[in-house]
Amino acid sequence: MKYFKKENLTKDILSGIIVALVSIPIAMGYAQVAGLPAVYGLYGSVFPILIYGLFTSSPQFVFGVDATPAALVGGSLASLGIVSGSPESMAIVPVITMVTACWLLIFYFIKAGKLVNYISTPVMGGFISGIGCTIILMLVPKLFGGDVGTGELFVLLYHIWEELEHFNLLSLVLGIGTVAIMLIAKKYIPKFPMSVALMAVGAGLTAVFHIDRYGVKLLPRVEAGLPKFIVPDFSILLEYGEDIILLSLTIALVIVAQTLLATNNYALKYNYKINNNREVLAYAAGNAAGGFVGCCPINGSVSRTGIADQYGCKSQVMSIAAAATMILVLLFGTGILAYLPIPVLTGIVVSALIGIIEFKVAKKTWKADKQEFGIFAAAFFGVLLLGTIYGVVIGVLLSFIAVIIRAVIPPKAFLGMIPGHEGLYNLKRNRDARPIEHTVIYRFSGNLFFANINAFQQDIENAIKEDTKQVIVDARGIGNIDITAAERLVILNRNLKEQGIHFYLTEHVGAVNDKLRAFGAESLIEEGVVRRTVSLALRTAGVTKPYPLEGVAKDIEYPYVEANERLAEFEWAFGEGAEEKMEQLATEVAEKLAHSEVYSEEMIVEAENDASWGRVGLFDEDELLGRLEMHLSELEDANELKMDMKEIEKRIAQRRRVIEKKIKNLSPEALEMLKRHREEIEEHLRKKNPEYYERVVEMREKFEKKHEEK
Repeated sequence: MKYFKKENLTKDILSGIIVALVSIPIAMGYAQVAGLPAVYGLYGSVFPILIYGLFTSSPQFVFGVDATPAALVGGSLASLGIVSGSPESMAIVPVITMVTACWLLIFYFIKAGKLVNYISTPVMGGFISGIGCTIILMLVPKLFGGDVGTGELFVLLYHIWEELEHFNLLSLVLGIGTVAIMLIAKKYIPKFPMSVALMAVGAGLTAVFHIDRYGVKLLPRVEAGLPKFIVPDFSILLEYGEDIILLSLTIALVIVAQTLLATNNYALKYNYKINNNREVLAYAAGNAAGGFVGCCPINGSVSRTGIADQYGCKSQVMSIAAAATMILVLLFGTGILAYLPIPVLTGIVVSALIGIIEFKVAKKTWKADKQEFGIFAAAFFGVLLLGTIYGVVIGVLLSFIAVIIRAVIPPKAFLGMIPGHEGLYNLKRNRDARPIEHTVIYRFSGNLFFANINAFQQDIENAIKEDTKQVIVDARGIGNIDITAAERLVILNRNLKEQGIHFYLTEHVGAVNDKLRAFGAESLIEEGVVRRTVSLALRTAGVTKPYPLEGVAKDIEYPYVEANERLAEFEWAFGEGAEEKMEQLATEVAEKLAHSEVYSEEMIVEAENDASWGRVGLFDEDELLGRLEMHLSELEDANELKMDMKEIEKRIAQRRRVIEKKIKNLSPEALEMLKRHREEIEEHLRKKNPEYYERVVEMREKFEKKHEEK
């Protein structure tokens, strides 16, 4: 409440009212998923929400009956053979909720909130997506008039097939139509409470057209009144103790992981601090309150938090307003709920579930790292095929496996140099990089230990050629080694020495040398294998500047250009996508110039500064100017220029001359290299747009002549 401000009171109250109204169909649907009558979803949206709002350190996160815990409970009840909505399920669910609260309280005392840092995004994304898909499959029959299913993928698919005998076309139209409208509204009018509107439309259809007479099922009548406090029957633990304790532990872990991750994301977005341990206490208090009203375990709701955020929520006054609104609904509005068609309610829940499926995580990991995608997929199918509890186990195991894989297979590369530039460059990521003659330089960016020392040694041995005279390890990423690695380094050094090859370990922290001595590998230090830098190792091996590079003429002495002007900056940053990124930057700068109406001598520099990448190095800028001319010619042909093209061409020529002067001051040879590179770009321009190329050449000649006259 420390974030409360009077000027935000209206927005906080409004967002609370909207959250409560949106929660009605969602909470009722999830309560049914958890094996309870729908009204218990409303009961879980009063006191638990209020208690959470008083305990939490988050000013805007929403707590409520949500998908994942409901699915865990519903799936477990099915596996135990307990019928959904039966007196037995109504007795066992609050016990599960209370035991979950006890686990969360234990997590609070052992400060388990920090454990969320060890659950990777692919694991959590795959797990949540699997839960979402499982619940959707459970609910599919209710979209066309059937009953909810339970179990895993193949059981659910078979259940859908069986329920087709209860197929009702009007129910299907209402259900699918609701899903479609919700998804479209979420994209185009996200701030509009469409779920509330659809509830009203559904109730209106029942009241006016009596759609229940055509086979459309309606929600059962809900008694008016506040939730009654109960004392859960803990004697149930005598019969189902092991199952309940394991299930509750799983739910508690999911609540902590899922809610804490989402809460911290909002904290980062709006620049405020979250007390993770206090959040766990808030989860425990909220679930204890849920147990006393007979509700299923309660979790943080990402979808409803997003709605509250859209309406400007700034403090937990929102939770107070939401609880108050739900009390009014329970006291005076329950009669209207009996008019709500179940397909409409189910469609609203399904659309909310589609929102929790992590399509973006799947797409991002598929593009960036197939290994990460594999972890996501394993967690996803683990839940879908084996069930939620096994999915959690798989997720935890995958988290540890991911850590182990990264330790065993860290980033590594063979390095070389770019003619005319200082520093070492990845030979695969930089097309102009060349190996130093007779030299293997190997960068290993991870701690060296028993699980990866074999790959380390194998990489080096495979890279050795007949003319190799020295092997240098850039070990700046190695912060620690174990005894196995120390012994193997000694053996590797001995083997290379027998082949007449010098071996050097460089750039590492001093603590690695301490470990070498402690593990009996001090011979590496005494023999000078350990060197402070790569350049010292090269000098020790008799290789001096300018370093001879493979495939580069010996009679050309390349001077060294400062690193911030390096030619390969885009290749270093974007790898294989460097060409495409340079083209995007040229297009972006051209668009800025095309729509500029202010003439300035620094207009090109200003356009670069305003672009997404910002200023580039001198060599890259020269290439950018060449591409810029081509794009501007296309814009001129399309009559999209607001400024005289001749003025822009003049500024490009002036900027090119500034670049030449700066590079010439660095070294005449570097300027020659620039001109050769420029010829390649101009040849590309000549082939693609010969008329404009001739015009550019003519313009440059005039400019040069005028400049010489001055």
